[in-house]
Amino acid sequence: MMERQEVKELLVSFLNEKLSQIVLSGQLEKEGPTKLKLRPFRSGGVLLFQAEEFKGKQVFHKNMGQEAAAEYLCGLLGVRFKQAQLEAADRSGVILAGKKGSFTGKVKKRAEKIRTPGRGGISAHNRTKEYILKEGIPVPFLIDLGVMTAEGRIVHARYDKFRQINRFLEFIEDVLPRLDASRESVIVDFGCGKSYLTFAMYYYLKKLRGIPVRIIGLDLKADVMKHCEALARRYGYEGLTFLTGDIASYEGVDRVDMVVTLHACDTATDYALEKAVSWGARVILSVPCCQHELNGQIKSELLGPILQYGIIRERMAALCTDALRAQFLESVGYRVQLLEFIDMEHTPKNILIRAVRQGGPKDNGKEIRDVMEALHVEPTLYRLLKE
Repeated sequence: MMERQEVKELLVSFLNEKLSQIVLSGQLEKEGPTKLKLRPFRSGGVLLFQAEEFKGKQVFHKNMGQEAAAEYLCGLLGVRFKQAQLEAADRSGVILAGKKGSFTGKVKKRAEKIRTPGRGGISAHNRTKEYILKEGIPVPFLIDLGVMTAEGRIVHARYDKFRQINRFLEFIEDVLPRLDASRESVIVDFGCGKSYLTFAMYYYLKKLRGIPVRIIGLDLKADVMKHCEALARRYGYEGLTFLTGDIASYEGVDRVDMVVTLHACDTATDYALEKAVSWGARVILSVPCCQHELNGQIKSELLGPILQYGIIRERMAALCTDALRAQFLESVGYRVQLLEFIDMEHTPKNILIRAVRQGGPKDNGKEIRDVMEALHVEPTLYRLLKE
């Protein structure tokens, strides 16, 4: 059994740079947060900890130092949450709250990983790939977003995010010949969210490659856009702007060279793609998400025995949605590839649509209509482009 002071001391011992995350779960109060995650990050050379409180569909953030974080977590255990799961590079632990203010705790050491000096606890296997953004070289936005320490080491719990960012930059690198380096290219990122990839895109194009760009990040979450705008001003990224707005109604620019839309939900992707086509964007990079529309429409007597299984129906609908989107873009003059964005083990939402305006429209109207008729579907993008 443990006293509350012993719980605090255990928490303090985990609150350092080796920490991956601490998760509080097992909600005790109906009106309180349902879950809490706490991760380390550095700001201005100071080690801090960011808590994410999940309340319904909302997420609230709070930053604090080591002592304050320990007090904060300790005050929640046994009051709002039943347990804490602690994960660090060298060990893991769990704290359970019992009745009458009692606690039990258990700590387990992890097997020692292969290390390279100055690289922290990331295994050598993960470092065999040469990335566009290098480990060991501090990048301001990666530090503030909690992916990297002030010394340039990748935070263990954010290594997948680091890989995702670099994978995205590889796609950007492939389409650079489509951007006119002699003038400023305008790029719009619809549904940019916390903007890891938006900042990475600007940093790579402007700072590393010296390409004149103006990038606009657009999202419906006003508080998130305000935070991203503040970061952009702090870094002196004059060509990077964040605005609160909707994909369908945005009219802030007349000419766009590249449109990016990552994980825009369901038909929001279709509105973004239609917007890109109407602008005549040279490049479109889209990672669709939550393709629900066709799941509610798809119907086939031939495929009935297969579609009766919910998970199969969902995946087939998602794949058909993106394949048809590719065909629609081909029909209006784009050459399209469907590529793996990130390993399936990290996310099932891993298809990237890369479309480059090249040549004339493809004469595929009959084939598209035949498929739509066979599946009894009419996707939003088809209607938008037809209108």
